[in-house]
Amino acid sequence: MTSSYSTDLKLELMVTGENAGTWGDKTNTNLNVIQQAIAGFEQVTLSSGGTLALVMSDGALSNARNMVIKFATATIAASTVCTIPDSIEKFYIFDATGLTNPTNLTIKTASGTGFTLDQAKIYAAYSDGTNLKEISLDTLGGTVAAANISGTIATAQIADDAITSAKIADDAVVAAAIADDAVGTAAIANDAVTADKLADTSVSAGSYDLATITVDAQGRLTAASAGSAGGGGYVPRLLANGPSSGTYTSPANGSSYYAYAAAGAGGGGGGNQGSPQPSYRKAGGTGGTGGFGIYRGNLSASTGYAYAVGAGGNGGQGGFHNSAGGTGGATNITNLFTTNGGAGGNAGSPNGGHGNTGSSGSAPGASMDIGGFSTFIFDRPTGGNGSQSTVSAAPPGGSGQGGKLFLFDDGGV
Repeated sequence: MTSSYSTDLKLELMVTGENAGTWGDKTNTNLNVIQQAIAGFEQVTLSSGGTLALVMSDGALSNARNMVIKFATATIAASTVCTIPDSIEKFYIFDATGLTNPTNLTIKTASGTGFTLDQAKIYAAYSDGTNLKEISLDTLGGTVAAANISGTIATAQIADDAITSAKIADDAVVAAAIADDAVGTAAIANDAVTADKLADTSVSAGSYDLATITVDAQGRLTAASAGSAGGGGYVPRLLANGPSSGTYTSPANGSSYYAYAAAGAGGGGGGNQGSPQPSYRKAGGTGGTGGFGIYRGNLSASTGYAYAVGAGGNGGQGGFHNSAGGTGGATNITNLFTTNGGAGGNAGSPNGGHGNTGSSGSAPGASMDIGGFSTFIFDRPTGGNGSQSTVSAAPPGGSGQGGKLFLFDDGGV
C-alpha cells in the first residue's frame, strides 16, 4: 500500500513496509508541517476585488496551514474574498491591521461560509471542515471581572440600556462625567431643578433697557448690556447731480446700502429747415427720459467705490443738415449698480415727418424700477425738446437733464 494523507493537516500517513530508507526525511517533513500548523506565520497579499485562495498541499509546507495569516498593507476598494480549503479542521489567526476599507473583505472556506471584517483588527477563527467560524467576544462564555478590565470602554461597545440605575452607586456620577446635552428633559421631573441648583453666570441681576444680550448653547444669558434708542437706521451719504464723478467710501461698520439712481436724459433732435413751404419743415423728437430705480444690496466696509452721475444728452443740430439728439450718460457705482441713460430724439425729416421721441433709459437689476413716476425723491431727468423749424432757421434740439444719485448706508452716524 502507498501512503495516504490526513484530512486536516495533510500529513503523510506511511504504512508498514513502505518508504524504506526515507522514513526519517518524511517524518521530518511531517514534523515541519505540524510546526507550521501550530506556530507558522505567513504574510499574503490581497488583490482588491479579487479572490485569494490559500492552499494546503499534501505533505508539504503551504500557506493555508499556517497558524497566523497576515494580510499585507493594502486598500480594499471593492468586494474581495480570501478562502481556505474545504474539508480541513483548524484554528486560525488573521491579522488585518494593515488593511484600509477592511469591511470589503470576506474570509471563508472555498465552498462554505465565513465572516466579513468590520475593522482593521486581528481576528480568531476556526474551520469545522465546512464553514469558517469567527471567534469574537460576543460568542465567548464566562464573565470578565471588573478588576481584569483595563483601558477605555467605548460607548459603541455598550449596548443601549445595558447599565441600569441599580448598577450605579449613590453619588457616583459627577457633573464632569456628564456630556453637554446628555440628560434629556424626559429624565428630569417637572420642577425638579430649583434655582439654587443652577450655576451663576456673569450677568448681574437687574433690568436692562433696549438690551443687547448673549445666549449660550444651553439657553443661559451670559452677557447683557443696556442700549439706547435710535440705532440701526440708514444714513444719507451721497447726493449728487450729473454730470459729476468721485469716490464714495463706505464706513468701517457699513455692510449694506440703498440708493435712488437716475441716469441722464437724451437730447432733443434737431428740426429740419426744409424749403419755405411749411409742410417741409419738420420738428425734431424729444429726448428719452433717463432710467430711474431704487437699488439695495451689500457692500464691503471701509472700501472706496467710484461713482459717476450721467450728463444729459446734447441736443441735435438743426437746419438743412439736422441730426438726432445725444444719449444721456449712465449713472453708476462701480461693482454695485448701473442705470442707463435715455436715447436722443430723432431728427425731423422733410420726406418723413417729425422726429420720434427717444426711448427711455433702463434700471437693470433695480429692487424697484420707478421710471413710471415723474416725481419721487427728485424729479426724473427729462429729455431735451426737439427744435421747431421756421422759414428762416431751425435751432438745435434742447439738451437732456443730467442724472441724479442719492445713496444711504447702514454705518450709523
